Amino acid sequence: MSVSDCFSADYAEARGKFLGAAEAAGARVSSFPHPLKGPDGGDLAMDLAWLGPADAAKALVLSSATHGVEGFCGSGCQVGLLRGDLAGRLPADTAVLMVHAHNPHGFAHLRRVTEDNIDLNRNFIDFTAPLPANPAYDEVHPMMLPDDWDGPARAAADAAIAAFIEERGPFAYQAAVSGGQYNHPDGLFFGGQAASWSRRTIEELAPAMLGHCRHVGAIDFHTGLGPRGHGELIALGRAGEPLYESARAWYGDEAKSPETGDSVSAVVSGSVELGYVRSLPDASVTFVAIEYGTLPPQQVLNALRGDNWLHLKGEVDSELGRAIKRDMLAAFYGDDDPWKQMVWDRAVEIVDKALAGLDAA
Repeated sequence: MSVSDCFSADYAEARGKFLGAAEAAGARVSSFPHPLKGPDGGDLAMDLAWLGPADAAKALVLSSATHGVEGFCGSGCQVGLLRGDLAGRLPADTAVLMVHAHNPHGFAHLRRVTEDNIDLNRNFIDFTAPLPANPAYDEVHPMMLPDDWDGPARAAADAAIAAFIEERGPFAYQAAVSGGQYNHPDGLFFGGQAASWSRRTIEELAPAMLGHCRHVGAIDFHTGLGPRGHGELIALGRAGEPLYESARAWYGDEAKSPETGDSVSAVVSGSVELGYVRSLPDASVTFVAIEYGTLPPQQVLNALRGDNWLHLKGEVDSELGRAIKRDMLAAFYGDDDPWKQMVWDRAVEIVDKALAGLDAA
C-alpha cells in the first residue's frame, strides 16, 4: 500500500477515497448529509463506516476534520486503515467506527471553522448557562481582524501582537487566542452561541451507533500544533479525574493534558470529546486527540487570521484570497511524503495501543 496515495488533494477526493475504501473493506456505511454544498457545488456529509460485529460491546471511534481543513490528515489515516487489515486485527467483541469529517463544510472550503464560523472543538458547552469568559481574547480581538490584510491596518495589528508577546510571552498569546471565546462571532476560536449542525449530528450519531457499547475508545485527528510530524496525544483533565486516568492507563505518559501544563495545547472549553462522553452515559470512554505538528505556532495563527479576514472582508476568488488559502493548507497539512509517513506510522502505533486498551477493558 502506498501511504501517500491514501491522502487527498481536496475534500471531494478524500470523501471518494474514504467511501471506496470502506465499501472494499466490507464496512457498513451510512451518511448524514450536510445542508450546504462544497465550493465546487458538490455534496457534503458526515460519513460513517462500521467495521466488526454490529452488536460489539467495545468500539474504537476514529474521527477526522473536527477542524475542517485538518481533515486531510485524519482522512488519509482512515483510508489507510481501511485499505489495510484493520478488520482482521480487531479483538473479540470489538468494532471500529470511522467518522469521516465531523466538519465537512470546513474541510471542503479549507476552513478550520464550520459554516457558522464556529470552532467545533469549543462548541460543546451548556448554552443555557452563562457563557465562559475569556477576557484575554477580548483584549486581542482588535488585532485579529484588521481592516486590510496587505496594508497599514495589518501592519499595525502585527505590531500590537508583537508587543503583547514581548510583554507576556508567546504561550500567553496562544492561550488568549486559542482557548475559545463566545463574545465575538466574527473572531477566531469562536465557540458559538448555540449548538452547530456538526454538534447536533455528533450527538445524534453517538448514541445511535455506540449506545449499546460498554467500552468506547476514541481518537480524534488534529493538526497545527507541536513539532512537525510529531503526534502528541491530548487528554482532558488532571490526575484523579476519569478521562485523564483512562487515557494514562492506555497510553502512559504519552497522554498529555492542557490542565496539567504538559501539552502543546492551551486549556479549552467545549471540546468534541464531551459530546461523545455525555452522549454515552452507560459506557466507559477513553478519548484522546492526536495533534500533529506542521508549522511554527505564529505562522499557524497568522494563517487563521488571514482566513478569517478573507471570509469577512476579502474576496476568496482573488489573487490574495488564493494566497491565503495556500497558507491555510500549509498550516494544517504537511503535503509531502515524509510528513505523511510520520503521520501514518504514528497513527498505526496509537490505534494498536487503543485496540490493546479495549481488549483489556
